[in-house]
Amino acid sequence: MNTKLHAVTDTKGRPIRFFMSAGQVSDYTGAAALLGGLPAAQWLLADRGYDADWFREALQDKGIRACIPGRKARRTPIKYDKRRYKRRNRIEIMFGRLKDWRRVATRYDRCPKVFLSAVALAATVMFWL
Repeated sequence: MNTKLHAVTDTKGRPIRFFMSAGQVSDYTGAAALLGGLPAAQWLLADRGYDADWFREALQDKGIRACIPGRKARRTPIKYDKRRYKRRNRIEIMFGRLKDWRRVATRYDRCPKVFLSAVALAATVMFWL
């Protein structure tokens, strides 16, 4: 079984929201699912997988500026703040801290609901530590 975990974090790298999708599904599915529950923010940092015009427009409608590099296949390059994009490492650190939990890292749970519950439990503890 293959799944992909999408997450929204705050500026300190603490997890706020999660969404799990099938592993072969595009990142756009996770972006669409998490879009409605985004907290008030000035910037959204994401990797190339979330680069889509509709996603950028939806963020702009919410008053959030996107710092997402364009895909390599994009015809017209997208400008983004490279210095701000370097702060995306906080998200990667959050995923690394999630994997400190052996149950999450080794994926003992085959059922996606149970696995997401284990991730939520780990994220709750991480948020307060």
